[in-house]
Amino acid sequence: MRLVIITWRLLPIALSFRRDAKVTRTPEFHRRRARKIVRTLAGLGPTFIKMAQLLGARTDVIPDPYVSELATLMDRVPATPWPIMSRVISRAYGRPPTEVFDSIAEVPLASASLGQVYEARVSGRKVAVKVMRPGVARLIQADCAATRRILVVVERLFRGNARTLRAVRQLRVILEEFAFRVREEVDYRTEAQNAVEMRENFADTPNIRVPEVLLPFVRQHVLVMEFMEGDAVDLLGPRVASGNLDLSRFVPQLIEAYTSMMMIDGLFHADPHPKNLLIAPDGALVLLDFGMVVRVSRAMRRALLDTIMAAIRKDVDGLIDGFVALGLKAPEATKEQLRPIVAAIMANASSYATTQERMELLSDEVVAQLYDVPPINLPSTMVYFARTASLIEGLATRYDPRFNPVAVATPVMLRLQPAILASLNRSHSAKPVDWVGTIATVVGEGLGRFAREVRSMLNGEGSQPRLNGGPPRLEKGGK
Repeated sequence: MRLVIITWRLLPIALSFRRDAKVTRTPEFHRRRARKIVRTLAGLGPTFIKMAQLLGARTDVIPDPYVSELATLMDRVPATPWPIMSRVISRAYGRPPTEVFDSIAEVPLASASLGQVYEARVSGRKVAVKVMRPGVARLIQADCAATRRILVVVERLFRGNARTLRAVRQLRVILEEFAFRVREEVDYRTEAQNAVEMRENFADTPNIRVPEVLLPFVRQHVLVMEFMEGDAVDLLGPRVASGNLDLSRFVPQLIEAYTSMMMIDGLFHADPHPKNLLIAPDGALVLLDFGMVVRVSRAMRRALLDTIMAAIRKDVDGLIDGFVALGLKAPEATKEQLRPIVAAIMANASSYATTQERMELLSDEVVAQLYDVPPINLPSTMVYFARTASLIEGLATRYDPRFNPVAVATPVMLRLQPAILASLNRSHSAKPVDWVGTIATVVGEGLGRFAREVRSMLNGEGSQPRLNGGPPRLEKGGK
């Protein structure tokens, strides 16, 4: 029956895409269809909401406006009524919620695809109680099985369309990655272990915090953690406008947190959407939700370090080698096919242009390669890293349209480099990093930024606080 329901709702959408080759579609049509897809997936329940959230990060597979609409499902999940969720708590503890907690709110603070979070008090302490929706594990298992069968049929429907066929095959990879990762998410005991380890990793970093888990209250379907105050990182506008938040600290904090997880600890928070990241009243970064984490091997961390250093040095050949080592090169592609794309990516990353201006800087040949026969392929683990990078850049450009990721990330990398090298050098195979060349490049770039600022001041251009020290935006009447 579940297969029939899923097919009935998704088949019209699949047939609509199949007609795209014969019919000219307007941008407005694509926007309407994107909204319809989101409504359909939301109506199919937790499995499809969660998969849509993963797809919302796959800009390499799904174009706008579809990827943007899918991203809206991060925080628009309908809540399950309290009487149903209270029964989950009662089954977990063998007694009703009123006997477990001093008090617990019946309206959730947050409603996610797999569970809901409630404010409560236990032993006089304010806590957050995460409760899993009933029947989620069985539903996900059934939905994944049904979706595999549907994708086989869809692949046959699009056999003559190479680009769509590639996207369908990528969807199959995403499905299998989702099925693998979600097994851990439907057991909050695993999430509790992840949170405890993450908290220990950041114990000596006061500006990055992880809530304490109340281990005696952890059950398979209920998780109780310290309540952390703060504003979601996509809702910081009022604090920025009032001057209560220093933008020059905010983005480097994010970069430091995720660089530490990825490059030092090897335990990566793999679900970094804005509602899982808070800025506390004192400016500290708070990490939430550890159901989805990725273990990063030492070999991958070494390859990531080499690739990042090549980007900082503006070394195209080194960056291409890094892409190959990380599995980013598609099997059928050559290094020479990567060269123009890597050069364009590096030039864009080093630019102070807006996102739209960066897209306009890409040549027609590069765009054609990216969309027709892409030589770049994202392995499953790299998807989470790319998703994090997209989140950070998206948040940064919300507050500074000319955000420069290389300029902001470079000093963070240099500050963390002793700890990164100490972590990597536990392996005898680790090779030294050319820090002298890297620092020289960074200093040169810093002097260049300083010279631009001085020139702007001499020209009488208005200056505003920047995330990255880049050239200020021109105000009306500016030169």
